[in-house]
Amino acid sequence: MMKSKTDEEDYWNSSKFKAFTFDDEDDEFSRLKESKQAVNSIRRLVEEDDDEDDVEKVSWSGEPVGSISWSVRETAASNQRTDRDPAFPRIPADTLVSKSQSGYSLSSLFKGATGRTKGGSFTDSLSESSVRLYAPELRKPKSEYKDYVSDWSPEETVQRMQQGKVVSLEKFRSLQDKLLLLDFAVSAHDGNVITAVLIYLKRTLSKEVLFRELESRQTALRHFIHYLTESREQKLLLELLRVLGRTEDMALLQYKEHLSIADENKRRDFLKSCLSLPFSAEDAAHVQDHYTLLERQIIIEATDRQAERGGKVEIFQKFPRRASILNMPLITTLYYCCFYHYTESEGTYSSPLNIRQTFRISEKQYFVTALAARAKLKEWSDVDALFTSRNWLGFTRKKSPLSFQRVVDILQKNSAPTQVLQEYVGLVDDADLRISLAQKHKCHDIIINTYRDMKDRQLLAGYRGKVERGSPEERKIDQLLNNTVRRGGAPHGQHHVT
Repeated sequence: MMKSKTDEEDYWNSSKFKAFTFDDEDDEFSRLKESKQAVNSIRRLVEEDDDEDDVEKVSWSGEPVGSISWSVRETAASNQRTDRDPAFPRIPADTLVSKSQSGYSLSSLFKGATGRTKGGSFTDSLSESSVRLYAPELRKPKSEYKDYVSDWSPEETVQRMQQGKVVSLEKFRSLQDKLLLLDFAVSAHDGNVITAVLIYLKRTLSKEVLFRELESRQTALRHFIHYLTESREQKLLLELLRVLGRTEDMALLQYKEHLSIADENKRRDFLKSCLSLPFSAEDAAHVQDHYTLLERQIIIEATDRQAERGGKVEIFQKFPRRASILNMPLITTLYYCCFYHYTESEGTYSSPLNIRQTFRISEKQYFVTALAARAKLKEWSDVDALFTSRNWLGFTRKKSPLSFQRVVDILQKNSAPTQVLQEYVGLVDDADLRISLAQKHKCHDIIINTYRDMKDRQLLAGYRGKVERGSPEERKIDQLLNNTVRRGGAPHGQHHVT
């Protein structure tokens, strides 16, 4: 039997079943199921002291909880509670839906379409506000909220920062409060807290006010300068030093920028511009030397690179350069010139004597550097010439600004032959040390001569067993022992060599 159109409408409006719609209900129902499972798992854990009844009205069982007018009224009440209750985060209206047996379809709930029930139309009610439903979350104990909302004083705030607790500095807006915060941080002697407060003041105060206040707070000022240095805020640091009148520090900071210049010609030009900065007398001399050294290195590097490529200079072929001389320290440059340009006249830029005079290198430093370079090349005649000194009568003797023990160490590291080593071992003044060095480097003549000078026949006889049979050293010992005579009055067992 066919139903009339009016009966069919009454059937759909009064039935617990809904009419078919073309809305995308599949996605909405899948989200509904996931939301119901999540909320049902924690619903019983949530308790509200103030609105306990309101929470209990939420039902996800799928059974009707009242008329549709009750649902709309409760939705409006929920919207009002949202403003005062932050415990329930807002969830988009198209995420959750409460299943009801009323005549309302999903289309009318989510899209605001006109719907009808037996009780009448609710289009006006729904048009005022969209449907908002909220999922409860677990609350923290109320005592913990005091960490964030209480009105802590500057002193209490610093104490809490020392304890590692989260605080907000944004509420300190007046200059007086900010300076109190800084003073209490300094009094606490906690560098991390001081730096944290300084970062806040840097962000919220003008440079002029901040610099003025830091000038009378030297501890905070030192922390701030260190912070700007570590964070590489060069421009602000220069402004601060200029305001403080610390011109020498400002000059040194500007001079330090040469480290970031890779091109040697641009670096040389920058160093030249630094010569006019207000350095102290000592620092000005160092900057001048730096500029002069780099200028000279550029000239030497260009000349030696061309000579090396030309293949006509023997030393560059025999000992190829391992690295560029550019930007090397002064002593490295001196070593390089002693190695490759030792015999050049003093008038050339690469002459070791010219470098020694230009940069005021001490005699001892020059001697050590030249000795190491010439020993590396096995130029033993040059090494010998370094020690030769003439007195006013024309006599020559060996003289060294270093101890001869140190000289022997340098020569031994450069694989000097025994004939060279024993000459300098013999110049060591202390007899015990001389014998020890001679034994270490197998300088037999030094040991034999020392025992001879000590006139100790027993030591000579004992050392005879340590040299090779038939060697010149053995024959020398035998000759000395054969020339010995026993002197009267000598202690028993003591023998003398004459």
